[in-house]
Amino acid sequence: MKPEKPELLAPAGSMEALVAAVENGADAVYLGAWAFSARGYASNFSEKELEEAIDYAHLRGVKVYVTVNILLKEREVENALKLLSCLREMGADAVIVQDLGLISLAGKYLPDLPLHASTQMTLHNSEGVNFVKKLGINRVVLSRESSLEEIKRIKEKTGTEIEVFIHGALCISYSGQCLLSSLIGGRSGNRGYCAQPCRKKYRLYCEGKQIQTSGSYLLSPKDLNTTPGLGALIEAGIESLKIEGRMKRPEYVAGVVRIYSHLIDRYIENPAGYFVSEEEQETLTQLFNRGFTQGYFFENPRWELISRENPHNRGIPAGKVVGYDRLSSRIRVKLSRPLRLGDGIMVENAETRPEDKGKIISSMYTGKGPVYSAGKGDIIEIPFDSRAQSGSTVYRTHDKKLMDSLKKKANPEA
Repeated sequence: MKPEKPELLAPAGSMEALVAAVENGADAVYLGAWAFSARGYASNFSEKELEEAIDYAHLRGVKVYVTVNILLKEREVENALKLLSCLREMGADAVIVQDLGLISLAGKYLPDLPLHASTQMTLHNSEGVNFVKKLGINRVVLSRESSLEEIKRIKEKTGTEIEVFIHGALCISYSGQCLLSSLIGGRSGNRGYCAQPCRKKYRLYCEGKQIQTSGSYLLSPKDLNTTPGLGALIEAGIESLKIEGRMKRPEYVAGVVRIYSHLIDRYIENPAGYFVSEEEQETLTQLFNRGFTQGYFFENPRWELISRENPHNRGIPAGKVVGYDRLSSRIRVKLSRPLRLGDGIMVENAETRPEDKGKIISSMYTGKGPVYSAGKGDIIEIPFDSRAQSGSTVYRTHDKKLMDSLKKKANPEA
């Protein structure tokens, strides 16, 4: 007997990202309205744009969930309730909420509006899930710290629809309930304006003495990638598998949604023959990664959850530095993967600020002169402002050919 196919839920931080998600296999999208969203820095949607987005998705059989998922101030409650009423009239399929007061008011005044409990409610056991179920919650986005065994028990004891994150960025704190951004920067993640202090450098001290660590980014988690264990999540009967990324580009959304859609179909058709191809895994890695983890689903990752060396996109290793020409300010690189003009690179141990994310290649050379592209085994020279040590790894952080192809897949009608 084939397992039941779960919903694939995709992020939409803009209309372009929504189109990318819909056109590449998403069953539902989640997005922010013009107010009260936990991604205040995303483009989000005006009232007119939201109407257009819902119509676009519904015409193609895709559901739309709207995030009204911040903690509300007293003066905001009335307007938040009006927003929920507006979303109901527009035909939103559900609203994702965090604030208990808003949930209570919605149950009283808008009882026919489906509500989903945000992961930021930190629901992680059957008692908590049953509590919000009595308040009118139809679905729960569980804490990302929940193990697969715990999820199975919660489903068994509550009978509530479950949604979990399967890919994308992770928060260092329990279910995104971080106060560090608010305390040191005055920008609260629970109000939609996280400053990402987890991606900064820190030093570790014990009894006044500094402890040496293998990297300085002590609070920066790796990115979630559940492709190896996707079958187990499907077999657990989880209703919705969610991709993180409302701040990501449409090309990223197109690529990740397309791969997970194919993988879900592949498992449903033949569970015993499920596999993730090398090309699929490489595409996910190239699109964005800080190193990958399966999170807490199958084990407690402990210290292995953290990407200590680099808080930015690592990309894919593309070669090694074999020399540096001071006169021309070029690094000499022996390639293990192709590079093209327009690709982005980052050089390990280069004498740049850690915050620098790399360089877009505008010119490169072989012994025969300037070239547009070079392949595996070639030795090339690339203008580079900073000195790089021989033996340092060169990472391809942006693949222009891949992104150009995904741009077409993100909006085939453009």
